[in-house]
Amino acid sequence: MLADGFAKWTRRFEDERERRQAQGDPDWKRGATLPAAVWASIQRFQVGEDGDGANLVGKADQAGDADYAQAVRLFVAEEQNHARLLARLLRAGGKAPLSSHWSDTAFVRLRRLLGLRMELLVLMIAEVVALRYYRALRDGTQDPLTSDVAGRILSDEQRHVPFHSERLHASLTRLPRPARRPLMTLWRLLLLGATLVVATDHGRALHHLGLTRRRFVSEVMASSDAVISTVLAPRPDEWTSGGQAVASDDD
Repeated sequence: MLADGFAKWTRRFEDERERRQAQGDPDWKRGATLPAAVWASIQRFQVGEDGDGANLVGKADQAGDADYAQAVRLFVAEEQNHARLLARLLRAGGKAPLSSHWSDTAFVRLRRLLGLRMELLVLMIAEVVALRYYRALRDGTQDPLTSDVAGRILSDEQRHVPFHSERLHASLTRLPRPARRPLMTLWRLLLLGATLVVATDHGRALHHLGLTRRRFVSEVMASSDAVISTVLAPRPDEWTSGGQAVASDDD
């Protein structure tokens, strides 16, 4: 772990919070026009972003690192802001948010099965999938409001992946070395399963956004190689600045 531990992440989250406040909200009065399949897809992702994060915060508190626990609270606040932005986007298009969706229910139950390490491994699956999804949503629509909202969320997600990668790196160092790579291989298989589900469930929306199901799955899985390398890096100082080993916005 780097010299100042997770205090640097607290500063980054706080700096971003101040930047968002200064920037203000998108112009909701513009309204939004999207194909029905894309609206349905956004509704499902909005449910996934919504939640109080109490379970994750509780586990972070138990980890005994006050800086990390504070950073987790700021991360949860960003996720809640994503849910708010997507809900406002839906309303700008005359759509209502969903109260629940089976995929989110299954995902939350899986996250809560074990301790913090398991929670983060499952959460990281959602974050890696979200990176490609929000990039597609930002770049694949001609609707300015949707592109604005998706771009804001994507910018946050690009910080979330290295944040969780750093904590997973610290967690995996407590495991015997021979167990670490098999665990991340299992994680990659779970990621593949989740990505296939998303590609199937959101396939029509992805088509409207310029992605085939096959390409979506291929690009999500390709990005996982960098995540695994980051988590398994022998020393944190081998990481690139800001966790940029993770697939970038310009890939």
